[in-house]
This record gives sequence, C-alpha cells and structure tokens, in this order.
Amino acid sequence: MTHTATTPSYETSRRQLPIIDLSAADRGPEDRALFHAQLHSAAHDVGFFQLVGHGITQDETDALLGAMRAFFALPEADRLALDNVNSPHFRGYTRIGDERTAGARDWRDQLDMGAERPAHVPGPGEAPYWWLQGPNQWPAALPELRTAALAWIDRLSAVAERLLHELLAAIGADPAFYDSVFGDRAHPHLKFVRYPGSAGDGADQGVGAHKDYGFLTLLLQDRVGGLQVQREDGLFHDVPPLDGAFVVNLGELLEVATNGYLLATNHRVVSPPGATERFSVPFFYNPRLDARVEPLLFPGASTAPGITADPANPLFAEYGYNELKGKLRAHPRTAERHHAALLTPA
Repeated sequence: MTHTATTPSYETSRRQLPIIDLSAADRGPEDRALFHAQLHSAAHDVGFFQLVGHGITQDETDALLGAMRAFFALPEADRLALDNVNSPHFRGYTRIGDERTAGARDWRDQLDMGAERPAHVPGPGEAPYWWLQGPNQWPAALPELRTAALAWIDRLSAVAERLLHELLAAIGADPAFYDSVFGDRAHPHLKFVRYPGSAGDGADQGVGAHKDYGFLTLLLQDRVGGLQVQREDGLFHDVPPLDGAFVVNLGELLEVATNGYLLATNHRVVSPPGATERFSVPFFYNPRLDARVEPLLFPGASTAPGITADPANPLFAEYGYNELKGKLRAHPRTAERHHAALLTPA
C-alpha cells in the first residue's frame, strides 16, 4: 500500500519529497550554502524533489496548459492525423493504450514533441539514433500549440541548465562540466499527457514503473495526483501536487556519470479513478544524441556505490542509443513500420 498526503502523520510527512527553492541560490552566501546542502541531499538520497523559485510565471504556465487542453479537446480524427506511427522520428500523437512500459500498455494518450529540426536520415556508417532527429507534427487547427510548446522547451531548457549547474556545484563538481554535451544540438523532449481515468479492466497502470534515461526531468502536474516514487523501503509513495512547483527527477545519465552517487529513481503513475482525467506535462532535459557522458569528477566519487545493474536495460556510452532503445520498446507500432531492421527478434 502507498502512503498519501491526506493525513498529516509523521510517516506521511517523512515520506514527502524535499522542496527545493532555486531562487535561494541568489540570496547570499548563507542561503546559497543551505540551498546546496538541501539540493545535494535530495539528489543523493532520493533522486526526486519539488522545485519552486524557478522563475516560470503563472501566465506562461496558463498559456501552455490552455494549448494542451485545447489539443485534447480536438476531435479524435484531428488528433489521429498526427499519429506517432506516421513519424520515423517518434513525434506526434499516441492513442490510449498504444504506448508500452515494461511490455505492458500505458492507459494514457499523449503528444510527443522536441526541438524543431529537419530530419536526419542516417547515412552509411552513421548511428541509427539519428532517426530521432526530425520535425514535429502540429495540428493545423491550433497554431498556438506550436508557439506554446516550443516556448516551453526553450524556457524549461534554461531552468534545467541552471539547475544542473547548481546540482554539480552542490556536490563539489565543476558546474560547467557537461556544458559541451548540450548546446544548440541538445535533444530536449516534451510530452502533453492525458490520463483518461480507469481502464475498466482492473489494471491501474497509467504509466508503468521506469527510470528516465536523460539528465533531468521537470514535470508539471495538475491537482489530480497519481504520480508515485519508489523510496528506500521499496514501496511506491504518492507525490501530492504542489501548486507552482515542478516535480524534478534525475535520469540514468546522472546516475552513470556519478557511478551511482546521484540516484535515478523508479516512478510510475496510477490511473485516476472512474472517469477522472489527469493532465501532466513532462519535460526531459537531454544532451546531444551523439554525446558521450564522461565520468564526473567530484569529492564524493570514492564513496559512490556503483550504478544499478539491470540486464534488461543496458546503458550505452552514447546517449542516442539509450533513447532509441526506449523509443523502440515504447512505440512498437511506429518501430515496426519504420525501423523493423533495428528490432531484436523475439
């Protein structure tokens, strides 16, 4: 059973995610030192936290949420015109139940977007992950969606870059150590997600348990709830929505880069009950597809426990191979149509 935030018991309060105020980094030496200590602890001990003081305004958030809700209010035919299966780059709309996590269906529909770039069809000798670079699919009836989504990618990229710098400083590393793997060829990823309520068959997997494979994820969730994080007791605990906050989690690249000192943590979403809808907007701060993530140099490296071993989820030196692996698993229809040669025989 999971613990919820509805009863203010000691156990409940102990299980809440840390709340990190990014604006404290600018308030003077004492506040900055405390902020770094809190950020260090959250990233090392939990791998998840709630981020406030990030500078994103309510007007910016409202513009994004308005565009997202307008998209999901479109007729199904208009959404299916952007079907992910039409894109060899895994961009576009995925119907309810078509995405998979750990082999099981996710009871949600979504729109996947990224940096707007021309298609890069891999040439002879080029890595197949270049298929992941390409144009988005946008609804002609909602030009404001393209504007809001691309603006959000730019704004959240800036917040994530600053947060990564502060996190590296907090553990005693060079804040700019990974700047070279981002830059203007970084590979950010944005999703608009709707959970339509219960599947009606007893399954409650909104999205199955998983870790993210980039550097940082910044999640904007509504007030319905359903996100759960696996804590040190092995159980999944609810993450109550906090107005004005992003839920931040560390991806596998930071765990690998620090040899397990920083945690990439399993998390999942339980479908809301009945016909209750839940909306969320995850943003994934990812490096260039061809980035090789070098080990981070920092004082705590000698105490790092090593990365989590998972034979079913091997990690590769080049980031693009990790994302391609995930996309091929998560979107089987798109993979079969465009990338059959990359699929491993069952």
